[in-house]
Amino acid sequence: MIAEETLVNELKQKESQAKAFEVLVNTYKERLYWHIRRIVLNHDDTDDVLQNTFIKVYRNIEGFKGDSKLYSWMYRIATNESLTFLKQKSKKLGVSDEELKMKLVENLQSDVYFEGDQIQLKLQQALATLPDKQKLVFTMKYFQEMKYDEISEVLQTSVGALKASYHLAVKKIETYLKID
Repeated sequence: MIAEETLVNELKQKESQAKAFEVLVNTYKERLYWHIRRIVLNHDDTDDVLQNTFIKVYRNIEGFKGDSKLYSWMYRIATNESLTFLKQKSKKLGVSDEELKMKLVENLQSDVYFEGDQIQLKLQQALATLPDKQKLVFTMKYFQEMKYDEISEVLQTSVGALKASYHLAVKKIETYLKID
């Protein structure tokens, strides 16, 4: 695997940019796909958001200063693209963000790419009730097993605030799951 610093340098040079971008996509597409998928829930929408994420990374690589890891920077872009996509979709459908989240969870049952059982579906319903920030923190910590300092880099939030968000998310999910 190519070193991150080398990859960034190659992405910034015209003669090596195409090959470096191919390496970037092959290296990060699966992890970014699952990050986006846990936010937008639908496979086809995830593919669209993932494509938009890579386009944005390609167009803005010159602005990457190396203050954070490349992956953290791309995660941030993927997160923003996902949230923007959901806002646009709810506006287009004329429903609130909460109504859209519930509609997406309902559609999971008929999604041929969803391989979850009833418990996973119930967890997705519980996640849909969380505010975006809590959902992101929970998803990154629980599903993606990221460390708080990594999540802090991506979401640009203090570790203390992230721990509080995660704790609140867990409590809300527990409460939701106990209802049924």
